[in-house]
Amino acid sequence: MEPAVALDIVIVLSAVIAGGVLLSPRFSRSEVWRATVTPLASIIGSGFLVLAPILVSAYGRGAPLVMAGLCLGAYLFGAAIRYNIMARHVEDPADNDVSIERLEIAASWALVFAFMISVAYYLNLFGAFGVSLTLLDSPINAKLLTSAAYLLILVVGWTHGFKALERMEYAAVTLKLGIIAGLLVGLIWYFYLQASAGQLFFHEPGLSGWPAFTLGFGLIITVQGFETSRYLGHDYSSDTRIKSMQLAQLVCTVIYMAYIGLFAYAFDRSQFHLTETAIIDMMGLVTPVLPLLLVAAALAAQFSAAIADTSGSGGLVEELTRGRMTARYGYALLVFIGLLMTWQADVFQIIAYASRAFAAYYTLQSAIATRRAFVVGEPWSKRVGFSLLVALGTMIVVFGNDVESSGAN
Repeated sequence: MEPAVALDIVIVLSAVIAGGVLLSPRFSRSEVWRATVTPLASIIGSGFLVLAPILVSAYGRGAPLVMAGLCLGAYLFGAAIRYNIMARHVEDPADNDVSIERLEIAASWALVFAFMISVAYYLNLFGAFGVSLTLLDSPINAKLLTSAAYLLILVVGWTHGFKALERMEYAAVTLKLGIIAGLLVGLIWYFYLQASAGQLFFHEPGLSGWPAFTLGFGLIITVQGFETSRYLGHDYSSDTRIKSMQLAQLVCTVIYMAYIGLFAYAFDRSQFHLTETAIIDMMGLVTPVLPLLLVAAALAAQFSAAIADTSGSGGLVEELTRGRMTARYGYALLVFIGLLMTWQADVFQIIAYASRAFAAYYTLQSAIATRRAFVVGEPWSKRVGFSLLVALGTMIVVFGNDVESSGAN
């Protein structure tokens, strides 16, 4: 048997086995795991497909360190949100604090607009990957496919809602994690071959100084998604939601660090152009089956994530306007903004916009945690920690940059 064929078989088997394990009763019936699926879907859907080429182009051999920093920053912002989850279920002097109530409303509106931008990000990736392996591969056709997906979402959301499509989430996440397992197996083998031949690459950073920081700020969207645990209160207890967020962030950190660590040193940076689908070309160097699997993962991941955020956005709009604007009109506003961004900006610009939008939400959540910590008299370390998160989030909102503007392209 040819080595390439054997590797294809091993990769597919790895994906099938991983998917089978996740579909087993031990996982599918676990309350914590079911609660973990939602934030896990959002985090991995946010940046897995575009992150490695961006990091290697900009940071070279330092890419894994930057990835670790992104995961740490996300975990710290998650700590503020987890504090707020627990605080909402414990009586304390902050419960009737007017400033906290106002910050909660502002945070909810920030999340609405963050969802709107993130859906543009998801569906533009959906369009790019959808045409990537066809004869129709072009920026215009990718935007047309994205526009068609938007119109489908609007029709379904306006006429029937998203409950039927939302039930696909567990299957989509399982498919995605199975394919990621196969991808990591392929990368490990390719890394081993490169190392055995003495052909690992240790690229110099393409960026340094302030541009490197601002690009990092603009990539927070790629580890976003953990905050969805906060909005599962109708289905899960606060303890379960906190555990689900921590587990989702832990699993994603392990996956991202392994992925970036292998990719950063196994591939020559000159082998790829920095595009949203660069990962497809690079995985084709490992084995022909990986591009096909990745496109399947991309389509499932981006569409399911778009559905989840569209539903969340519409529901929040209806709640915040107290029914004066129904969820259907929220969907229509989302589609209008998304189509405008699709035809006026590229994916890398949308990534930076989405990062700033979610950073605004994290900043407000950190401000809520800070205010509550002062009101209830938490230790100074916690009060200072939350205050520093407010400062960090503000910096991301103000200075977050995209790849092209930073000069890394």
